[in-house]
Formats: sequence, structure tokens, C-alpha cells
Amino acid sequence: MPRYSTLGDYRFATADDAADIRGSKVYGLNDEKLGEIDDVIFDEATGGIIYVVIDTGGWLSSKKFLIPPQTLRTSLTHENDFRIDLGKSQIETFPPYDSKAVSTEAQWADYDRRYRSNWSTGPVMHREGTDRNVTPTTQQQVHAGSGAIPSAAEEDPGTPVTPVRTEAEMDISAAGPSLRWTTFEDKLRQRREEVLESSINHAKRAGAGDRRRAG
Repeated sequence: MPRYSTLGDYRFATADDAADIRGSKVYGLNDEKLGEIDDVIFDEATGGIIYVVIDTGGWLSSKKFLIPPQTLRTSLTHENDFRIDLGKSQIETFPPYDSKAVSTEAQWADYDRRYRSNWSTGPVMHREGTDRNVTPTTQQQVHAGSGAIPSAAEEDPGTPVTPVRTEAEMDISAAGPSLRWTTFEDKLRQRREEVLESSINHAKRAGAGDRRRAG
């Protein structure tokens, strides 16, 4: 069974800071701000990103929620940020996310099952003009990683848009959302072992702190 982990407090080297997507804002339906990218959940064996963790800043009772990376789109109105085709009322139906869910295989399997069950009965998203579900299965995510963030032309062919800046203008720089995402996942794959070591050490320090407080 695949094992998953998060970046936690791991930070890339200074030279790679520009690629870090954490802190990027995420907008939903009607351009409503939903929160910021706080972390990612990735496959320990490959470094492929399975879920993106969004920090809502407080409007959601569980504070944070998950989205499959394939559901992220580059924002057409907010430079360097992202959007998803969801509103707050849909997100509130997700099972509450707790970062401890990835601490054991059993806990994660239970949470992932409940989360995916919600998508099958609730806010399942379909690519407009097709019959394709854009919410991938766990198997698809594990084998394919997160993939690139689609451009507006790829996701809405033939649909006229009037962005503040065009998609091409937004993505030609190293700070463009699509390029930043690709670079970010590449860096994560390259530094997977370093990230895991950092996570293990962080967990040990946290456990030691808990024991001292209990004593």
C-alpha cells in the first residue's frame, strides 16, 4: 500500500523559493477567495502530489480542506494564483481534514474513503463539454502524479474569456502558475528523501515535546 506524507515545515533552498507554491491564493466560484495553499500530500515512493491542502483562514470549521491537484486551474484574474470550480457550500460537505490523518495507513485509508465517497455523491466535477470526471482515482494519482496545471485553452476550448492578463502573459515568467507548479513538483521529486527525513525528525521532536508536557 502506498504511503503518504506532507511537506510540513520543510522549506526548499533559497534558490528554489520562487518555485514554492505554498502561500498562493485559491479562488472558487464567482471569484470568491477560498484560502491559500498550505501544504501538499505526496506519495513517499515517487514524490507525486496526491492532494493539495488549502488553509481557509478560518471560514471553514475544520480550518483546512483537500483538493485533488488536477482540479486546480490557473486564475485568469489573479496573477500567480489558482482557482477551482467549487464554492464554500460544496467544500463544507467534505469530511473535516485533520493533518494527523496521514500519520498511519489505517487513518489515511479511512479518511480517503470518506473523502472520495463525498465526491461520488456530492461535488463531482466534470470537464465542460465532455463526459470526463476531473476528479481522479487514487490509482490514477499514484501512477500519474499530479500532472501539469491546464491552461485556459486546454480546459475551455472555444470559450471566450476576458482576463485581466492573458494566460500566455501570465505563464511566460518563472513565476507563472503553471510553470511554478511544474517546477515545484519536480523539486519535490528531486528532494523527496530530504523532505521525508525532515518530516521524520519533525515528528520525533513533536513527540518528544508531547511526552515532556505529559510528564
